[in-house]
Amino acid sequence: ENKLTGTIEYRPLYNLRVLSSFDVSGNQLSGEVEALVAPSVKYANFSSNDFTSMSRFEKYKVRSFQTLRCCDVSNNAIHQNATDILEIIPPNIEEFVASNNQISGSLPDSLDNLPMLRQFNMASNSLSGDLPGFIASFATLQELDLSNQTKGFKGPIPENLWRHLSLKILNLAGSMLTGTVPSLVGNLAVLEVLDLSSNLLKGSLPSELGLRGGGASLKLLGLTNNAFTGVIPYQIGQLQGASVLLKDNRFQNTSTTAPLNLCLEREVKEFDLADDTVLCPPERNVLSD
Repeated sequence: ENKLTGTIEYRPLYNLRVLSSFDVSGNQLSGEVEALVAPSVKYANFSSNDFTSMSRFEKYKVRSFQTLRCCDVSNNAIHQNATDILEIIPPNIEEFVASNNQISGSLPDSLDNLPMLRQFNMASNSLSGDLPGFIASFATLQELDLSNQTKGFKGPIPENLWRHLSLKILNLAGSMLTGTVPSLVGNLAVLEVLDLSSNLLKGSLPSELGLRGGGASLKLLGLTNNAFTGVIPYQIGQLQGASVLLKDNRFQNTSTTAPLNLCLEREVKEFDLADDTVLCPPERNVLSD
């Protein structure tokens, strides 16, 4: 298997006026990423290399600024401030993936209107500061992954984040978030993955976690390693075919057991506390059979 090394000379590539796809992933290239690599480029994949920086998206490159749909710079060693990278973003972009880098700083409070953006993934970086709601920027967002930040965000999950009605994947695990999960989570009727594990969240779980659109779409509910308390809503046990992960919270501190249908995994695919004898007493399970 060949592994390309060195840096990319971008100037000659801009003469390739019909080039629509540029993929140099899985090599050992270094230096700077220039995503607007050719006038008609739609797909630019620089993932899994050794790039250390990313140039800003420049509006003067008029054609490529309008044509770029997908930019993947994941699994590199980019160590820049997030605001510098995201100050200007091509307006028609659909996927922006920059996970597994060393990008630091705060996300901008708002981004340019991005009506076509479906995937925004900056997981496993060093982002910090407040987590923006992005409601004006991401009207059609389907996947938001900002999980596993080494520094972590401060404060709660913003209310506007629960208003992204098209979200299918919301992963904010391992990001030092505080506060509670509000009943607004019920707005996310097409959500398939909700992972808020390994944060500093607390309070009771809202019944709306199991009521969103009848609960038909959710396949993963990950809330492990937080400080949730109170009664586990019986509606969560009605999440058909879902994996419900609630370990390492404080539910055992209450005198209430978990819903029977959840303990017996009658409708869910998996409940990681099904063997907990406090929440799921064996004698109760036997009597139900």
